[in-house]
Amino acid sequence: MMIADFISVEETPEVPDVAESLFQRKYQRSVPAFPHHVVAFYRTQDCAQSPVCYVHFTDCGDILLGGGACVDDRVLRQMTLPQRDAVRAAGGIYQHALQWSVRHFAPRFAAIFGYCGDALAERIDRAVGFESTPHEHLLVYWTRDSDDRCRRQMIAKANSFAPF
Repeated sequence: MMIADFISVEETPEVPDVAESLFQRKYQRSVPAFPHHVVAFYRTQDCAQSPVCYVHFTDCGDILLGGGACVDDRVLRQMTLPQRDAVRAAGGIYQHALQWSVRHFAPRFAAIFGYCGDALAERIDRAVGFESTPHEHLLVYWTRDSDDRCRRQMIAKANSFAPF
């Protein structure tokens, strides 16, 4: 079994109510009211869909800021053992959603930044290809070649929004 057999990831213009409650449960605040909203949905055998992961991204022109990721462990517990094995083999739901997001957004942005103070999330970000910057907690995924001066400017720009 593959994770794509029962998990779909998409950018949605509206945040599903269940994803809103998941975000509030984790961060004690509402999902940002502006794009970009990425949601991973779990499809049950009866074709019902439940949001299992949410990630918010903010468009800052040439760069994208990613943050506010959360996974619904209650939905993970509803999965069958083979499904949970497939999730583990994919590195987890968040890693699966983040990899999808990087592929989805890379053509539009020179870099994708994450602000990460959580050790597990940082390990997942690095597994996807994010790397350190000179600023604590600020990670970057370069989507294309840029000279050092441009990269320093993008890092400074992203850091000016930290924490995000």
